[in-house]
Amino acid sequence: MNEKTKFRLGKWFLFGVLLLTVTVFSACSSNSKKEKLKIHIEGKHIDYDLDEIVESGVLKVITTYSPTGYFLYRGETMGFEYEIFKRLADRLGISLEMVIAKNVDSVIPMLNRGEGDIIALGYTITTDRKEDVSFTEPYLVTHQSLIQRKPDNWRKMTRDKIKESLATDIIDLINDTVSVRINSSYYQRLRELTNELGDSIYIEVLPGELSDEEIIKMVSQGEIKYSIIDNHKAAIHKSYFPNIDVDTPVSLSQRIAWAVRKSSPELLAVINQGLKVIKRKPDYNMIYKKYFENKRQFHKRLDSEYYTGTTGKFSEYDELVKKYATNLGWDWILVKSLIYQESMFNASNKSWAGAKGLMQLMPATAEEMGISKINDPEQNIKAGSNYLKRMDSYWEQIPDSIQRIKFAMASYNCGYGHIKDAQKLAIKYGKDSLRWDDGVDFFVMNLSKPKYYNDPVVEFGYARGNEPYEYVKDIFERYKNYKTLAAQ
Repeated sequence: MNEKTKFRLGKWFLFGVLLLTVTVFSACSSNSKKEKLKIHIEGKHIDYDLDEIVESGVLKVITTYSPTGYFLYRGETMGFEYEIFKRLADRLGISLEMVIAKNVDSVIPMLNRGEGDIIALGYTITTDRKEDVSFTEPYLVTHQSLIQRKPDNWRKMTRDKIKESLATDIIDLINDTVSVRINSSYYQRLRELTNELGDSIYIEVLPGELSDEEIIKMVSQGEIKYSIIDNHKAAIHKSYFPNIDVDTPVSLSQRIAWAVRKSSPELLAVINQGLKVIKRKPDYNMIYKKYFENKRQFHKRLDSEYYTGTTGKFSEYDELVKKYATNLGWDWILVKSLIYQESMFNASNKSWAGAKGLMQLMPATAEEMGISKINDPEQNIKAGSNYLKRMDSYWEQIPDSIQRIKFAMASYNCGYGHIKDAQKLAIKYGKDSLRWDDGVDFFVMNLSKPKYYNDPVVEFGYARGNEPYEYVKDIFERYKNYKTLAAQ
């Protein structure tokens, strides 16, 4: 382990209080074959551990889109998995990349091929899976619950009458059909139950592309009769689908964990260290309750037209952003990310400095751009986009389009003059003056230090340089998540 990684490992441990705050979401998919539940992953395996992750500058987390684990709501990236690993990546000083698994049956091969570094689905620990991955210490104990639909007139029935119509014991499943994904711990449990009961439970195999949430909805709508889901997820979904019953257990307690490659013992050790710390802190329960016990917020998200997983919409201003981003020549989703950074889509927002509206225009800039109603969403977006286009034109000498956009964004945030000063410093100190990343961004950050803002080449003096640096970084990281989640 190199010295850089040793230093950061210490920060990882300190970060343990935050690290394991969030991934209590269980998407129990194993990679079992149809005839055997034992898995043996063939093909490419990589040796890639903490040193390589730190050196790459990116922590890749494999997950799925879900209303508890990773999702977009009103333009904000949220979720159990996302929240914890975002803090983790920030603490390491590297970026976070959430890798969406389209099919939960594929996550172990994805991990071992190096498409991600951690499986953050809340995996059930099984003997078969341990042959192909290394599990962290368990961070949750739960059990599997039978998901079934109550009678159509259940609201008019007594509790006892409802219970009479339901399967309340696993024996009630004999000669009936339960629908689950084949490469899941649920499938494995049904096979075990068949053996234990000495009779048949028929298994309908569902596609691996179906999420637990989609399967619960299928039960609620009567498309399938029974399924099985981990209880903590079933319980929060019951609050949204009140016509489902989740009270019949089909397993004893099971342990839930994250998974890493067998070739990543250092990464595993750091996560396990953090687990020991977080379980002694209140943060764990607070974050868990936020996503799995706050029924009101859960309902609000799923009912909202701005829950992107359902509608694909970010905000009520999507069409306006698309319209004016075309003239600007940028991806409208990137502009959307910038607007969220500026105002969180609040058209009446006003900063301490007097900037107003969705794109936080100063009154003088708004007047210069020819708008009279600074809080009017369309005028504000039109003027802001035009001003961005002007900033972009100032950096035409930047050959790389993404780097040029970053220069323009930073100029929009703190002024062209300060960014030009940073470019002059880059030239003076022998850095690449035509790149933002690992080039001019360093000198922007340091414009708050006398050594740099007093330099003779600097014309505009002191600047809070960390602000434009974080501004650009945050927008592009959000953009990456927007692009990932908008594609779902």
